[in-house]
Amino acid sequence: MTKLSNRPNLQSTLSRIPQVEQDYQLVLDIDNSVQDDLINSIKPELVSWLRKELKNSKIQLVTRISETEREKVIYSDSEKYMEMLKKNPKLELLKQRFKLDFE
Repeated sequence: MTKLSNRPNLQSTLSRIPQVEQDYQLVLDIDNSVQDDLINSIKPELVSWLRKELKNSKIQLVTRISETEREKVIYSDSEKYMEMLKKNPKLELLKQRFKLDFE
């Protein structure tokens, strides 16, 4: 079997605990298609190893790309200010008192 220590990306992907579903199906949640390709490249070897170690010839491995919500990236000064204002509303008072502006 492929040594995981030589492939850190694969090691990271396989460090997740799969969900066990009906009919001995292991579902591994992954983040993207790159991870899916990594798993698929070793899938036959991995499933064979799992079946042998767990003494169960019915085991199947399925990957599922999970939907992750990404934070909006803040670019403009006004967007940065609005985020800071959410954290500390008194910032508006400071802006007014010292007549600060972004331009």
